[in-house]
Amino acid sequence: MSKTTFEMQPTHETGGSIVLFKPDVDLSTQQSILASLSGADVQTFASRAGRLPESADEAPAIVLENVNIGFISAQVGAAQSESIRANLMDDDRVLSVRPELYLFALKTIQDDDQKTWGVDAVGAWASRYTGAGIKVAVLDTGLDLQHPDFADRTIVSESFVTGEDVQDGQGHGTHCAGTAVGGRTSDRDFRYGVASDADLYVGKVLANSGSGRERDVLIGMAWAIEQGCEVISMSLGSDVREGDTYSPEYEALGRQALDRGSLIIAAAGNSSSRRLGFVAPVGSPANAPSIMAVAAVDEALSVADFSSGGINPDGGEVNVAGPGVDVFSSVPAPRLYRSLSGTSMACPHVAGVAAHWAESDQNLRGQALWDKIIETAAPVSEDARDVGAGLVQSPPAAAGVA
Repeated sequence: MSKTTFEMQPTHETGGSIVLFKPDVDLSTQQSILASLSGADVQTFASRAGRLPESADEAPAIVLENVNIGFISAQVGAAQSESIRANLMDDDRVLSVRPELYLFALKTIQDDDQKTWGVDAVGAWASRYTGAGIKVAVLDTGLDLQHPDFADRTIVSESFVTGEDVQDGQGHGTHCAGTAVGGRTSDRDFRYGVASDADLYVGKVLANSGSGRERDVLIGMAWAIEQGCEVISMSLGSDVREGDTYSPEYEALGRQALDRGSLIIAAAGNSSSRRLGFVAPVGSPANAPSIMAVAAVDEALSVADFSSGGINPDGGEVNVAGPGVDVFSSVPAPRLYRSLSGTSMACPHVAGVAAHWAESDQNLRGQALWDKIIETAAPVSEDARDVGAGLVQSPPAAAGVA
C-alpha cells in the first residue's frame, strides 16, 4: 500500500530578527543593546500612542515599549543578520532571538451555496447580550470602511502596514470583522454577526496581499492591549511542524494581555487534510499557551477537514471550536457578502461570544473570561485534540446567568 506524504508550507523570512529580552532589562538598556548592533539610533514604539512612525520602517532597529520585544530590521544582509543573532544570543540579558517571519491570512475556501448558521449554533441568536460596551479588536487585512453594514458603528482603526491605509483591499479582514461584530445586513433582514453592538477596533497588520511581517502583527497586538480591548481576534498565522514549540514573543504578549484584562483569540490553522488521514499541528501564534486556539466545525458539528489539531503540547492544544464552514459574512464592495470556510471564520465567532460574556459580567476579563468560555462550551462528539472543550456558547437569554 502506498503512503501519502504531506509537506507543511515553508516559512518565509523577512530578513529581520526578533529579540526577546529578560523581564528585568529596562527600555534604555534594550535600546543600547540594539543600537550597538545596528550602528544607529533605535526607534521606540509606544503602542498607546497609536501608529508606528512612518520613518520606522527604514530604521535599522525598533524596540516595543513595555513588552521587552525588539526588532533588528531587514536593512542588513543575510550574513550580517546571522552575525547579529549570534552576538545577541551571547548576551545574558537576552532570552531569545530568531529570524522574523511573514504571517498570512489563513487560506479560506469559498462556498456560496449556503449562508450563515453560526450565529444560531453558538447561541448568539437567543442571547440577551450583544457585546455593548465591549472593545473587540480584529487584527487582519483591515476593513471596508464604506461597507453599509458598518455605517453607524463605533470604529477605531490603525494601519501598521507601511504604505497602506486601513481600507481592506483583500477582503479577509472585513469578513472576520463581520462575523465578530457585524450584526445585520443594512436592510436589517439578515443577521450574520455575533456581537452586533460591540465597539470595533481594527488593526491592519496584514497587507492587501494577505501577508504581513511579524513585527507589524506584534505591534498591532500591543496596540490592541494598550487600547484596553477586552477581546482581540487574530485569524492569521504560519504553519509549524510536529515537535515545534511556540514563539516566546507571542506568549509574552498573550500573558500580558491576560494580566491586563484582555483575551487574545487566534485561528488554529487550515493545514490538515483529514479525509486523507493527515492532521497538522496548531499553527503560530495560536500555539502560544496564553493565546486561545480555535478549531473549525461544520453545521453537523463535525470537525472541519482542514482544521489543524492539538498535535504539539505546551500550548499547541486546541482550546475551543467555532463555526467555520460555509460562513456568510461581509466583504468589500461591490460584492458586499460572501460565504467562506476556515478556522479564520471560526475565530471571530469565538471573539463575539467572548464579547457577550464580557458584557454579562464585568469581572469576566482576561483569564476569568478564558475560563468562562471553556467552562460553558458545548461538548461535541469529537476528540478534544480536535475541538478542545467543544463549541463555544453565548450567555443564555435568562438574566442572572451563572
